Amino acid sequence: MPFLSKLAASSRARDSIICVGLDPEPDRIPAHLGNGAQAASRFLRRILHATSDHVAAYKPNLAFFEQYGQAGVDILALTLQDIPPGIPVILDAKRGDVPTTSAAYARALFERFGADAATVSPYVGLDSIAPFCELGYAFVLARTSNPGARDLQDLDIGGRPLYEVVVDRCVERFPADVCGFVVGATYPDEARRLRSLAPDRLFLLPGVGAQGGRIDDALVAAMDSDGGGVLPAASRSVLYASDGRDFESAAASAARDLKDAANAARAQRGGSAGGRAPRLV
Repeated sequence: MPFLSKLAASSRARDSIICVGLDPEPDRIPAHLGNGAQAASRFLRRILHATSDHVAAYKPNLAFFEQYGQAGVDILALTLQDIPPGIPVILDAKRGDVPTTSAAYARALFERFGADAATVSPYVGLDSIAPFCELGYAFVLARTSNPGARDLQDLDIGGRPLYEVVVDRCVERFPADVCGFVVGATYPDEARRLRSLAPDRLFLLPGVGAQGGRIDDALVAAMDSDGGGVLPAASRSVLYASDGRDFESAAASAARDLKDAANAARAQRGGSAGGRAPRLV
């Protein structure tokens, strides 16, 4: 099933537009689960069980799995198996290289790991993005959520910031059903400008919660004219809502609160809070 269709079905089934990142940090996993790779696997399995009723998509970040070495591949494989089949998976890999290498990355993410979508860096060029759009769905980094985003993404290109040029070029080259954008929830003003450049694209909005992004501000700025087109994402504020034995119930509450806040923001804007999926194009 194409990513946008799968996301729409998941969104309707759970009355949710939120995405939860899966970032196993060894030092933050509750101590009673043990140590090492097995603790990470136990933790993620229980997080998935606790949150899956409230989540439209999951976003495993490959770096947090790769830090475990060879065992990280096993943790990732088990985690992907534990995600309910109706919930789409965005592999947060931020890949991007010369075309032949990008093609290998795309095959690994979509064919080997079975991702529905992946995050992609555009700075090698549009031909580095193309393989991901051919095999799946690409979220192209546009305006990222980190403070250092301004270092390069704000560079002046003919009177416009570089991140706007990136979005323009991608919109011209790739259809909306295979290409959206990563737009940090921490930069609502920039999200509003990018929405005017890409009215029919899905925006993945990381940075909600621990990074300081406010979900209501981000959604009001980034929603399309139908009150959709947005997928706000949180990781640490959900995964590590508690470091004690109540971590599962705390994660479930955090995910539910985030879902409710997103639905309230959309209702205030005029979009339906009753399961309206991100806009399909």
